[in-house]
Amino acid sequence: MSNPFHNDNLGKLILRVTVGMLILFHGAHKILNPGSLDFISKQLSNNGLPQALAYGVYLGEVIAPLMIILGIFSRLGGLLVFGNMVFALFLAHRSQLFTLTTSGGWALELQGFYLFSGLAVLFLGSGRMAIRPD
Repeated sequence: MSNPFHNDNLGKLILRVTVGMLILFHGAHKILNPGSLDFISKQLSNNGLPQALAYGVYLGEVIAPLMIILGIFSRLGGLLVFGNMVFALFLAHRSQLFTLTTSGGWALELQGFYLFSGLAVLFLGSGRMAIRPD
């Protein structure tokens, strides 16, 4: 008799839709407020990197989440989300890496969620419930 709570493909779908939808909101905000790229460009410049890399946020927060949600090259999408978060941690959150909130949680819980969820999608793949299962 099969266990209804043992379904790897459904678990992968839930993970993909969750991380994809939640990070896509950040991408939609950047599309609707293009001035938000100014902060990213400035941070890149301050660290000796080309400002044009700021447009990579659209890959990590719009294209990659859509890939992950739909299950089209989802492993690549997970890698792009992971890379996007590495840049975000390096550029904007370095000072918070070892900081806790007043309630005892890690100050970078949200960023950590995206970082490690992207990594999980990279290693797990899409599962069967995808447009292009891998």
